Amino acid sequence: MSGRGKKVTWVVVWALVCVGFVLGGCGQQASGPGDAQPAAKPAEAAPAEAAPAEAAPAEAAPAEAAPAEAAPAEAAPAEAAPAEAAPGETIELSYSIFFPPTHIQCTTADDWAKEVEKRTNGRVKITVYPGGTLTKADQCYDGVVKGISDIGMSCLAYTRGRFPLLEGLDLPLGYPDGKTATRIATDMVMKYAPAEMADTHVLYIHAHGPGILASKKPVRNLDDVKGLKVRATGLSSKIVEALGGAPVGMSQPETYEALQKGVAEATFCPIETLKGWKQGEVIECVTDTSVIGYTTAMFVVMNKAKWEALPADLQEIISQVSAEWVDKHGEAWDQADAGGAAFIRELGREEIALAPEEEARWTAAVKPILDEYVKATEEKSLPGKTFLEDIQGRLAAE
Repeated sequence: MSGRGKKVTWVVVWALVCVGFVLGGCGQQASGPGDAQPAAKPAEAAPAEAAPAEAAPAEAAPAEAAPAEAAPAEAAPAEAAPAEAAPGETIELSYSIFFPPTHIQCTTADDWAKEVEKRTNGRVKITVYPGGTLTKADQCYDGVVKGISDIGMSCLAYTRGRFPLLEGLDLPLGYPDGKTATRIATDMVMKYAPAEMADTHVLYIHAHGPGILASKKPVRNLDDVKGLKVRATGLSSKIVEALGGAPVGMSQPETYEALQKGVAEATFCPIETLKGWKQGEVIECVTDTSVIGYTTAMFVVMNKAKWEALPADLQEIISQVSAEWVDKHGEAWDQADAGGAAFIRELGREEIALAPEEEARWTAAVKPILDEYVKATEEKSLPGKTFLEDIQGRLAAE
């Protein structure tokens, strides 16, 4: 091959190489976008995936809406409304009564408690503890003051000396019956509002009919009383002393056994007691001493803090029911006295009436008690004289 031929051949070979190189490079570029497609897809999809992230504010909307969700928390006062709406709640109170459960005064008190519950539509529920089961008769008032019971009923005379002005209620003034004694006793306490009862809230007072003398042996005149051991409390003890007897202090629940065993030979009491406390079973005679008819005033009081904590509408209802129960207790005393008189007749007990001259002797014998009361209250700067005159005026008007 000539030199020119070799040159042509080389040129041809070189051209072919260049064409191959170019074609090879284009093949790689063609496959490049194809291979890069999967990678490109996630990259392009990333914004799509990221869309929720961009939409996060929209997802976060509930978080921004949290105040709306939190609205119930702000509305908590509305949820707490029942606590403020005390009328929907039940207030439970305890009531200590020294009378046994079958005694008419206990059943009358129980009726009062039920009436309070009825008129308050169940907002006040009172549980009665009869027979001194919660507090004893002579501890009842202090039990109310200390909150052992919320309400209490017992005799003022059981805590002698604690109620100096109200001792005037029990004086031997000739009370004709229980209803009169109850009305007068409640009116006097409400009118004078004595400081001696300021540590409780007084609901009402009730008092029995005229006290009579029931004994194991006949008492026909004042001389028969001399040295006689007579169960008495408070001012009735002074009556026994003024008549020449020997007072033996004890509460009604203790009297039956005392009479039975001879610790006491007689008892001053309303005639209903002879049936209500069964004492007619252990005496033989009943002397009508109503000419010096004394009474025993009994309180119905409520713990002061408990009373003041009651809503005003409940206080009003309880006060209304209590005012109505004054006469109910008085009538119950009279009904009980009638039952007591019938009871001793069934038992065949002797009934003794004092002769007019004896009545005068008995009346004169107790006169110093009235004078002593006036003097004692004056020494304590209490209006005893006016208090006594008020009672006597009421009795004269009956």
